[in-house]
Amino acid sequence: MAQTEEKNHKKDMELEKEDLSVEKVFQNQEVPSWRKQLTIRAFVVSFVLSVLFCFIVMKLNLTTGIIPSLNVSAGLLGFFFVNTWTKFLSKSGMLRQPFTRQENTVIQTCVVASSGIAFSGGFGSYLFGMSERVARLSSNRTDFKNPAIGWILGFLFIVSFLGLFSVVPLRKIMIIDFKLTYPSGTATAHLINSFHTPQGAKLAKKQVKVLGKFFTFSFLWGFFQWFYTASDDCGFQAFPSMGLKAYKYKFYFDFSTIYVGVGMICPHIINISLLLGGILSWGLMWPLIENKMGDWYPPGLDENNMHGLEGYKVFIAISMILGDGLYNFFKTLGHTITGLYQQIRDRRQENVLPVADQNSPSGPQQSFDFQRRTQLFLKDQIPTWFAVAGYVSIAIVSVITLPHIFHQLKWYYMLVIYLLAPTLAFCNAYGCGLTDWSLASNYGKLAIFTIGAWAGASHGGVLAGLAACGVMMNVVSTASDLTQDFKTGYLTLASPRSMFVSQIIGTAMGCVISPCVFWVFYKAFDDLGTPKSEYPTPYAILYRNMAILGVEGFSSLPKNCLLLCYVFFGSAILINLIKDLMGQRGWFIPFPMAMAIPFYLGPYFAIDMCVGSLILFIWQKVNKAKADAFGPAVASGLICGDGIWTIPASILALAGIKPPICMKFLSRATNKRVDNLLGS
Repeated sequence: MAQTEEKNHKKDMELEKEDLSVEKVFQNQEVPSWRKQLTIRAFVVSFVLSVLFCFIVMKLNLTTGIIPSLNVSAGLLGFFFVNTWTKFLSKSGMLRQPFTRQENTVIQTCVVASSGIAFSGGFGSYLFGMSERVARLSSNRTDFKNPAIGWILGFLFIVSFLGLFSVVPLRKIMIIDFKLTYPSGTATAHLINSFHTPQGAKLAKKQVKVLGKFFTFSFLWGFFQWFYTASDDCGFQAFPSMGLKAYKYKFYFDFSTIYVGVGMICPHIINISLLLGGILSWGLMWPLIENKMGDWYPPGLDENNMHGLEGYKVFIAISMILGDGLYNFFKTLGHTITGLYQQIRDRRQENVLPVADQNSPSGPQQSFDFQRRTQLFLKDQIPTWFAVAGYVSIAIVSVITLPHIFHQLKWYYMLVIYLLAPTLAFCNAYGCGLTDWSLASNYGKLAIFTIGAWAGASHGGVLAGLAACGVMMNVVSTASDLTQDFKTGYLTLASPRSMFVSQIIGTAMGCVISPCVFWVFYKAFDDLGTPKSEYPTPYAILYRNMAILGVEGFSSLPKNCLLLCYVFFGSAILINLIKDLMGQRGWFIPFPMAMAIPFYLGPYFAIDMCVGSLILFIWQKVNKAKADAFGPAVASGLICGDGIWTIPASILALAGIKPPICMKFLSRATNKRVDNLLGS
């Protein structure tokens, strides 16, 4: 008993060591009630930022599917907008309520919840994978459901709230009893706390100025590039910077500021992994497999035919993604079970079991910060009966209505999913608290294979699997997001009730904004989803082919493709295993999941990201303090500027206004032929 208490005390002290004095800095400030934390201005700012971030996430979704954490951008812009608002009202004498860190947390929660729907809604993966455009690129061309704003809105409203209710009763267990770290939630809380100190406010102002400068540059650069893109393969985005032969295999720098910014945010090893994957596939494997035309696959096939080279690109990428996902699924599940067992064992030794409505933690005297945070976190209870009733009610509505949206998705499939979903949501939320890694997409892939195989090819198994993937992804993704927000709220003294309400409102915003934003892209760009377009949506074709694989098996794969899939599936598991066994010494080993993305898409965006990574690396070598302080602001400005340019670009496309110039880069022989034609 004494040993357990001593161990818990050490654990608490380690968790609090970094911010022992944080709450003492704010102890003279009154903490507003949960209702006062939910202000009209907070939700007005949240709505504006949600539209902004939905466009950014949607563009990333539809181009490469790589979406970095935008928490810093959301926190910084939320602070800037409301701080400017309150200063203006203060000078005019109309300010009624000062801007607090709790209100800042509400904005952060609402924006992240809203923009999160742009990812979990499947607009670049399972949902668009149902469409006829993507079906034409696969071996199964009959099983499709085209996007329509009505059914997409209905689907998202039905499935996006279940995950929130599934983890509410576990908030105290996760945050206080188990003391899960939730690294992203903790980092966001430290960021928000720092904004509301005098020194942090000064730094935040400088960061916003830097963000604004690079936002303007990125936006104007996107506008400038637009003038030269009158048709396909035109403009700076098709500049063969490494030569025309390299350009054929997608080795070029396309001057995309959004991916330079993404590269500055993503860890260096992720960017290197992407580039290595591109070199291995487009620099080595695909040219070699092309030479096997006539032996491994028939000549003269359409370039998008899955029985040709395209089949190797898609299914080898899928095998690496599944190998990596399977390894990390069992790894995280193992961590979850081990950690849970240790927590319960320690509690039993103390004769105390954690329950959601317990009012005070057990154990020795805690630090000032821990006491204050715990007291306020437990003050505003969310009744367990309310969470259970909410989950059951929405599940019943979902079981009844979803089969009417997808007739292939039978009610008993849904019943099984919703019986398993709370357990899987808990596992994902707990694993995310330990590793900061949400496995929502892996749970979705699990649903694709199980429900797709259950339904079978004759009963629309492809659509059933993709729809089940959407249900599962939304439940487990929103569950881990809410628990992350509870951690952020705990560290900023924001009420769990205000966090829950903000998450509900943000999710509702996302269910409306994200489909509307997707619809703008869908109507503005007729070639959306095709491999050579500006928006190739790589994960849509990958997810659809996973569903086909789950339903039809391996019979449709070209020669030797299955053998290569086995090799890369095993390699992904082996690389992950070696990386984990080596610990910190394995920092240089690439991530198989990142390596797999360029297999289908090409390495051009990885080159952009490596340029961003190189810029940050050199900056850190020259002035690390400045790079750490302003690097995220520069990256956010580049991402936001290019992302927002898509709004006027889409409007121009919808209005039928095309760029006036096509700037193409041709070979010498082609140029000579053109000159001869013009001369004649």
